[in-house]
This record gives sequence, structure tokens and C-alpha cells, in this order.
Amino acid sequence: MTVTDDPTASRAAAFAATGNPWLAGHFAPVGDERDDRDLEVTGSLPAGLRGAFLRNGPNPMFPPLGRYHLFDGDGMVHGLWLDGEGGARYANRWVRNAGLAAEEAAGHALFGGLSDFRLPPDEVFSTVGPIKNTSNTHVIGHAGRILTMMEGVGPMELASDLSTIGPYDFDGALVGSMTAHPKLDPVTGELVFFGYSPVAPYLRVHAADADGALTWSTVVELPGPVMMHDFVVTETRVVIFDLPAVFDLHAMVAGQPGIFWAPERGCRIGVLARGAPGETVRWIDVDPFWVFHFLNAHDRPDGSIEVTGCRADRLNTSFGEDGMDEPVRPHLHRWRIDPAAGTVADEALDDRPTDFPRIDLRHEGRANRYGYSGHTAAWTEDAASFDGVIRWDLETATSEVHRYGDGQVCGETVHAPDLDDAAEGSGWLVNFVHDLAADRSSMVVLDAGTLDEVARVHLPRRVPFGFHGSWLPGEG
Repeated sequence: MTVTDDPTASRAAAFAATGNPWLAGHFAPVGDERDDRDLEVTGSLPAGLRGAFLRNGPNPMFPPLGRYHLFDGDGMVHGLWLDGEGGARYANRWVRNAGLAAEEAAGHALFGGLSDFRLPPDEVFSTVGPIKNTSNTHVIGHAGRILTMMEGVGPMELASDLSTIGPYDFDGALVGSMTAHPKLDPVTGELVFFGYSPVAPYLRVHAADADGALTWSTVVELPGPVMMHDFVVTETRVVIFDLPAVFDLHAMVAGQPGIFWAPERGCRIGVLARGAPGETVRWIDVDPFWVFHFLNAHDRPDGSIEVTGCRADRLNTSFGEDGMDEPVRPHLHRWRIDPAAGTVADEALDDRPTDFPRIDLRHEGRANRYGYSGHTAAWTEDAASFDGVIRWDLETATSEVHRYGDGQVCGETVHAPDLDDAAEGSGWLVNFVHDLAADRSSMVVLDAGTLDEVARVHLPRRVPFGFHGSWLPGEG
């Protein structure tokens, strides 16, 4: 196994010449697609840990036309497969959509981004449309398919080797977009999700059964277009967060950021029974706040709903006009929603900055005791990277921290169950960890119960910082 750089030094130099921090250091894109087997392992991979750790993230193929934000990059999925007997292999692939194909043919970028929107040439616009489906935010498995998503457009489907099959619309049944944060019911196998739009209707909520058939689609009326990144579900209900991150299409077309923070618009939480028509949603007004990512939610015996997530006072909407965003510091927070009374009580659970929360997904929409999120010693401009993981015990209101070591940064931690019937709190935590000095990455396996490092799979290349991923059991 050898470590190789990007195939062309000129390409790497072109990204560096932009001076954009989202295109430098451990954020810098890689320029090749690889397949590597028989990877070096330090420690011992747990017996029976057989499956695939897939993680999606931005990896632009070409330097941007203008301003660039991390949200703009072409999707690239990095995969690490464990065979359950100590062996590991790695592969990475771009998510190849029609927009990226047009750029490959042209040899340069054709589309603008979130903070510098530009229409592509007419001949591309007529076939692809005004935006490129980068599909760079999440990757999941459902109904035997591997799907990648970015909010605002539909999902893409990948083959088991991560090559792109193409757009996926649930056999023609899906109208509109799909959130990058769908929720999988661990009992029924149902996938619940929403899609928002900058034009009316602004919000649709959907569900697909365990076989992938769309069984529920309903419009939920909103007063205007908003950015809606995440939501939660319980066994019986969907909870929608109508937060004041508002779209301005005129600003976007003018090449300015198209989302702005408008607390004067108001802020609401909506509760909708799963499978019910959208007009039955119960709205409750609350003071403005912002959440990118929720941890979980569950029904309480008294009919209320408990929600946990990473709350911030606002959304930063500069979207990197001069590079990094001004830091906004989310922290772990709890909401108790009483739809019958029309009230919401909330409280901070901790004051440390954190985000990218995850749970043992066997407890999605049910009461859970443990959660995991990113740890950082100082929430600064490069806080998109973490140095470790926080393990939250929501029952005892305590936490523990594992740091990967000096000069090592990571992204989102994903839980991998040990056995189907194993207790919550057991199993393993997997993450891509980057050594800044060596410019090398590893996949690290922690014991979910103790946070001890049990194995480190040394990768043949640097894995750039990315967004969200999944553990797909049995895919070794």
C-alpha cells in the first residue's frame, strides 16, 4: 500500500490559489478515486464487526467560479469495508450527476454556489437546470439501496461499489426534494423525510415503507420559503421546525447569499401525526433559535414530546463571503413539547459547543439514554473539525470525552451496533480521523461503552473533512 497525492499538481495548485480556507489543509479536495485492500490495522478490529462505514462530503472537482463555501463542493463518498475477520478495504467515488458530467466535459466549473449563485451556460441550463445536485451531505442505506442527499433536490442512488447509478425518485412517486436527514424507524423499517422548496408549496412530508415504496406524501403550508435542515420523528409523530432562516431568490439571482436570518418573521414548532394530512399540523410559537442537527425525540406517557438537539441562538448567513463563517456556538439542548396545551419548555443541558450528534439508531424515535457528538477544545473559525467525541448519558446528566490526540481532527462519529439485541451503550463508534502533521487519515474504532480506542485502520490517503455518514451492517 502506498500513499499517493492528487494526480495533477497543477490542479492542487489551482485550488490553493483561490486562497479560500475551505479549499486548503484538511478541507482541500482530493483528485482521484481509489480502491485499496489489505489495509494496515493497529490494534484489533472487533470480531464480528462486519459492514461498511460510508461517509459523504464536499470534494469539488474543479476550482470555483467565484466565492466558495463548504456546502458547494461536489459530493464524494469514502467507504471503509470491514470483513469481520480483521480485514479492511477502502474506496472513494464522486457522486456523478448531470451537472458534474457537464463540467467534466467542459474541463472547468460551470455552476456557482450558495454564496455566489451563477447560472450555467444556456446549453447546460436547458438540460441540467439552474443548480447542480452535488448530493454531498449524507449517505444512507434503505430498502437495499444506497442513497446520497443534499437538501433542496432529490437523492442519488449508488451501487455497492459506490459508482453512481443516477437520480432516485422512489419509482417516480417523489415530487420535489428530500432532506439530507431522513429518519429510519427501527421497528417498521419506514423512512420518514421532508423536502423544502424556495417556491410554493414550500414543504412536503413523506414516508417510504421498508420496501422503498412511497406511502405518504402531504403538503404542510408555510407562510414563506425557509431553510429547514433537520427534523425529528417519534413512534407516532413528526416534529417540524419552522425557523427564521428565510430564502430570498432575488438576492440569490443577483449573486448574493440567498438565505438570511429574520427573527422578526417568527419561529414555530409543528407537530403532525405520522400519515396524517398536512393541514392537521399543530403549530406552537416559540422564541427564535436555530438548529442544524437534532439528536433524537420520543413520545412521553403524558402525550408530550421530548426532543434533544444542538441549539444555537441564530444561523450565520454570511456563508463564507470572506472565507470561514463567523462562529456560532451550538450546545446540547432539550425541548419538551405539549401539543395539547400548545406549550414548549426548553433547557440547556450543557454549555460546551458541540454539533453533529448521533445515537444508536436502533433507538431512533424512541427514548434513548446515550448520545455522541463532536468535541472541540475551542470553538473557532475552523470548528467544523473536532478533536474528539463526547458521550452523553441523558439519564444521569453526565458526559465523558475521548480526544484522538494532539494534532488529530475528526468529523461526525457514527455508532455501529455489536449485535442486534445488544444493550444500548454497547457497540462501537467509528470515525475518520486526520493527522495534521502526517497529512494521513485513519478510521478509528472506539468502544462505545468505555470510549477506549480498540483499532485504527490506516488509510492510503488523506480523507478531507466531510459531513454525514452511516454504518451499513453486513456490507463487508
